[in-house]
Amino acid sequence: MDRFFTLLLRAAVVVALLLGLFGQFVVIPGIAADEVARFAPYERIALPYTIVAILGVLCVQVALVAVWVLLGMLRRDTLFDRKALLWVDVVIGSTVAATLLGAGITVHLAVTDMPFANGNMEAVGALGSAFLGTAMGTVFAMVLVLMRGLLRKATRLRTEMSEVI
Repeated sequence: MDRFFTLLLRAAVVVALLLGLFGQFVVIPGIAADEVARFAPYERIALPYTIVAILGVLCVQVALVAVWVLLGMLRRDTLFDRKALLWVDVVIGSTVAATLLGAGITVHLAVTDMPFANGNMEAVGALGSAFLGTAMGTVFAMVLVLMRGLLRKATRLRTEMSEVI
């Protein structure tokens, strides 16, 4: 792969990691505090939802670190190695963890009678967004599992070709 493209992707990973850290320590707690100040009934769920949001960002950061390692393997032309499968498993695991967090939020929104500052449509929007995020995470995890199978097969074929040559 082109060295420039790999460096560009690594720069994007660094920016995404830094933005994630900013979000975890500044944005998410700040938004939670603002929402509680604006609508007092949110106080009972502010801490759990803040923790879930921070953990969701952490899942993305773990996946980004694995992508960083995979980009290094690609640059060294060692991507078709069994070690790459472990890092792909890390990406899949973090995707599944984030999806489970989203599923928990979806279930909570669906089964509890949470008050919303702007009425019923806000509740529908929150539930719909949580459901769509969970569905997209599920689909992404399934695509990753499929791609892992393709990488495993390509690794096996490359190993066989190396033995022949």
